[in-house]
Amino acid sequence: MRGRMSKVCAICGKKPGFGNNRSHSMVATKRRFNPNLQRVRVILEGHPTRAYVCTRCLKAGKVKKAL
Repeated sequence: MRGRMSKVCAICGKKPGFGNNRSHSMVATKRRFNPNLQRVRVILEGHPTRAYVCTRCLKAGKVKKAL
C-alpha cells in the first residue's frame, strides 16, 4: 500500500493553510488551502530525484531541473 503524499514543498516547506468556507447564510465549515505542488525531477544533494515542489519555487528558479 502506497503512503499518502504530504502536501509540503520540498524546497521552501510551504504547507496547507486553513480557513473557513462561508455559505450565503454565513455558516462556517472548515476547509484547507493546499499549495500548488508539482512532481518534478530536480537535482537535490547532487543527484536527480523526484520531488514535490510548489509552483512559486519553480517560477522563481529556486530548483535545478534534471533533464
